Amino acid sequence: MDREPLIHLRQVVKKYNSLAGEVAALKGVDLQIEPGEFVVVMGKSGSGKTTLVNMITGIDRSTSGEIRVAGVPVHELSMDKAAQWRGRAVGVIFQSFQLLPTLTVLQNVTLPMDFARKYSLPERWKRGIKLLEQMEIAEHANKLPSAVSGGQQQRIAIARAMANDPPILVADEPTGSLDSATAEAVWRVFEGLVSQGKTVLAMTHDKELAGRAARVVTLADGEIVHD
Repeated sequence: MDREPLIHLRQVVKKYNSLAGEVAALKGVDLQIEPGEFVVVMGKSGSGKTTLVNMITGIDRSTSGEIRVAGVPVHELSMDKAAQWRGRAVGVIFQSFQLLPTLTVLQNVTLPMDFARKYSLPERWKRGIKLLEQMEIAEHANKLPSAVSGGQQQRIAIARAMANDPPILVADEPTGSLDSATAEAVWRVFEGLVSQGKTVLAMTHDKELAGRAARVVTLADGEIVHD
């Protein structure tokens, strides 16, 4: 029997209602991603990249079509069930970091473990420190996010995304607000994670960074125009 891809989208359509009428953000997208792939989705602003992230991670519901991630029919999950599933199965990294400003760096990283109740309390702290060490920012563990640089905040966000050891990391413009040297460092982190067996799906409009991925998918007006 053929093994199912890790991420499998079939004829995914997403429509929004706007003042100008109905707008199709995704128009029948088909996409398959295998375990251990580093796939970059390129496209201009408004091409549908963020909508695609929201479909795969269950942050939003598709209008029609099928989305299966690690065998789970994401398109059938309620928003509550999708949030629980996402906490365990997918690490999501946002352009704006979305760190909680009143929690320390370490507390931000252990938060997904608290929600998933996946590890014992001492294990959570140990694992949080280990992830920060992996990201080379363990010395900032007890600082607030505002006390570190943008690049370091993005590394914290990656550590947090990996908290529950998900097989998939999905990043929406993860280097969009970083300078080129910091963006390069974050990209190297992704490459290292792929070499350890993680699957990384990253959205970007940076051609230079995209060119380093094994596979580039180009999105335009809600459709895949090149893969």
